[in-house]
Amino acid sequence: MTTTTTDQEITITRLFNAPRELVWKVWTDPYHLQRWWGPHGFVNTDCGIQLQVGGMMRLNMHAPDGKVYPCQGTFREIIAPERLVYDGDPTAEHACGAGLPPNATVTITFAERGDQTLLTLHTRFATAERLQAAAEAGFIIGWETTLEALADYFISQNHQGDTP
Repeated sequence: MTTTTTDQEITITRLFNAPRELVWKVWTDPYHLQRWWGPHGFVNTDCGIQLQVGGMMRLNMHAPDGKVYPCQGTFREIIAPERLVYDGDPTAEHACGAGLPPNATVTITFAERGDQTLLTLHTRFATAERLQAAAEAGFIIGWETTLEALADYFISQNHQGDTP
């Protein structure tokens, strides 16, 4: 996993041992998304995805201390199974918006690497101050551990075979 930052952008990349179509599916299907999104120890409820331009992605991420972090974004672009672009909810109160920061654009690309997928999560913040606030609120470590949770999810699916 690599993470780079500029004054208004954060880019995180990770290679997954899963084919691109599967990575796309678990990112765009609420059944799967609810089971891996968020850092270790968090639990998600109320997950919904309207996979269309202008459609919403939302879930409530529950921290181990019981605090709820709503995550909501609007799809700006969808090119299955290659690319998703979200705009974070501009009314979100938390600086990193549970992964979709307010007034930020998040672009996820899914690149084939043989039987693996190179996932790139690029976030462009409205200002350098918003990036700094999100970083201080745990945006980078939150996404790095979330992508670890996604890798663990793929392993658990291979061993348990409970994919609907």
